[in-house]
Amino acid sequence: MQNATFRSVVVIALLLSGLLVYVPQWSRFVSNQANLDQAGFTYVADLNYWQRTRRERFVRTTAPLDLAHDLNDVPLQIGDWQGEDVPETNLEVFILLEPEQLVQRLYQDNAGHYLWLTLIGSRKWRSFHPPDLCYDADGWQTSLSSKAIPLNDGGEIYGLWLEARKQVADGTPATEHMVFYFYLFPSSGRDQADGIALFKLTSSGYGTVEETVALQGDFLRHLFSSATFNLEPP
Repeated sequence: MQNATFRSVVVIALLLSGLLVYVPQWSRFVSNQANLDQAGFTYVADLNYWQRTRRERFVRTTAPLDLAHDLNDVPLQIGDWQGEDVPETNLEVFILLEPEQLVQRLYQDNAGHYLWLTLIGSRKWRSFHPPDLCYDADGWQTSLSSKAIPLNDGGEIYGLWLEARKQVADGTPATEHMVFYFYLFPSSGRDQADGIALFKLTSSGYGTVEETVALQGDFLRHLFSSATFNLEPP
């Protein structure tokens, strides 16, 4: 009886010592994981993919947007926006661009606004070209400028702003596209071997240009939380 009691005490003591060792380690793991989740992902955003501009910014995102991850992992539910994948069916796109990854989605918010999200990831220069080239070649009238969208945790992210209009037939309203796009790099070194990602939003015009920018900004701020001019992690 005494031996059995002694063995029970030993087992309990061993269990308690194990808890003392592993519980702090588990707590540190959970804490570190929470910090990582809160930190998100960091990239360099710029208007051009072949040269730096004064609009280059270090940005923090809530979802991975690089070739080390699957771009399809960007959530289908983004704030009030619900998305659906619309696969690219034009084989010429894949032949001409040779993208390593390509995501094309249509999102709709609760008010019935629509916008397209296009992500192109590649390590080849030929995979990228200014979208206005395609619009111009297809007979659209275009104007190009840049816009800054403020982010919730500070800073602004800059993108090129393309307004494209095409008159399909006499007497019918012109088709209108508003496009906001920029390029993302995994680090300030901008090594082509690490890959580049094109981030592009396209919608119709909803009210004024400012109102359309605000609408796209609402979507954007769910994926991009902050931006800083200093190209070091904030």
